[in-house]
Amino acid sequence: MLLRQLEYLVALARERHFARAADACHVSQPSLSAAIRKLERELGVAIVLRGHRFAGLTPEGERVLQWAHRILAECDALRHDLSTMRESLSGVLRVGAIPSALTAAPLLTTPFCERHPHTRISLESLSSREITRRLAEFELDIAMTYVDDEELGNVRVTPLYEERYLLLTPNDGELADRQLVRWSEVASLPLCMLTPRMRNRRILDKIFADAGVTPVPAIETDTVSALYAHVGTHRWSSVIAHAWLHMFGTPEGMRIVPLERPTYSPQIGLVVADRDPEPILARALLDLTRDLDVRSELDRVLHDHLASSQHAG
Repeated sequence: MLLRQLEYLVALARERHFARAADACHVSQPSLSAAIRKLERELGVAIVLRGHRFAGLTPEGERVLQWAHRILAECDALRHDLSTMRESLSGVLRVGAIPSALTAAPLLTTPFCERHPHTRISLESLSSREITRRLAEFELDIAMTYVDDEELGNVRVTPLYEERYLLLTPNDGELADRQLVRWSEVASLPLCMLTPRMRNRRILDKIFADAGVTPVPAIETDTVSALYAHVGTHRWSSVIAHAWLHMFGTPEGMRIVPLERPTYSPQIGLVVADRDPEPILARALLDLTRDLDVRSELDRVLHDHLASSQHAG
């Protein structure tokens, strides 16, 4: 059994199409199909449900896929472990981040690359549910997400910061001159927010519900950048997480106003699957966080933007 055969199987399960899987593996479709048939012969089981097109995996194929993920992850861990013996980490650190935490990722990824110049980082924006699945299936090494999410499963957690919320509103908005805004007041504004399938939005909906109101945003989007593009037109307001200020700041003609503190503040952190050995590069990133203070840096950014908004007022 060759590792390459397992890589082909993982690609096929991901793409659910023989031609796309072959393209992803940079081989011809006949070569990929032949390799998977050879794998079936070596294991003595049918792996793929075949018809005119890919129809899925057999129950035995699903079990082989689980082992393929595990074996390939262990192979990567071996390479990384050997690289540490050369006193220079190398390889690709696969990171997933929820959109609301993605803006703070450079606070970790930049110093990581500076400390380990022979490594590379693959950073993807993913939902919290997708992060849970991909950690379990060895498709991610580490993730930035809400660490109090009950759906995370068996993971090891390293807290980074608590999410704080602000009203982002036009300078001439009806609540722009306030020192503190209630959630019940925000619900009546023309709003742009993330979609309900995003964990951030579900958290905000719960906070609004606790205040006895239900927001009905005029615009919903699944990216923070699109949200900022809309509020930048000065026609909409939004509730933003303070970490977004690190990347997007306060758009010209807009102002941030503190919102009353909710009963709890969701916590963002790093999570890795609870298994041994930990991915070497994931451990290196966790070690780095001991020398960083993400919480203080984001608080500093928040303080500066609040001061600028008050001065503008």
